[in-house]
Amino acid sequence: MIKMKKQIILVLSALAVFGLSGCGGGASDEYYDDGLTTLFLVDANGFSYGGVPYRCDSMNYWSETAPNGEFSFYPPESCEFDFIGLNGTDPSDGLVDDLIYIVDYLDYGKNGIPYECQNFNAGGLNTTYYDGIRDGSFDYDFDDRCVFYL
Repeated sequence: MIKMKKQIILVLSALAVFGLSGCGGGASDEYYDDGLTTLFLVDANGFSYGGVPYRCDSMNYWSETAPNGEFSFYPPESCEFDFIGLNGTDPSDGLVDDLIYIVDYLDYGKNGIPYECQNFNAGGLNTTYYDGIRDGSFDYDFDDRCVFYL
């Protein structure tokens, strides 16, 4: 009888261990998409523009692009960027060309994004380039602020 009690206790203990080992929350392999989109600001050589102040519609405060040029937003938002300290672009002067590209994770330029700047073509709506050479780039002036309608 004692031997049978020990076997029952042993079996119940084993069942409890196996039963409880399946419980608990583990990491899920499911992808969660909350709609947040991430893009990057880079120069003509692929180097990032980190530290550029920006603010999107869903943000309460100004932030800065990450060291890798990353910024995030919820489409269809508009995001304002302050390009203070940058020379801008000037098609007539090859020395004044702080060209900026908006690219995705795969380094593909994001073409056709509508934008407008305070100084460059003030009041006029432009779009990021789609010409096979400067895809995702845009024109702006010295110390300009531009709003992109993402």
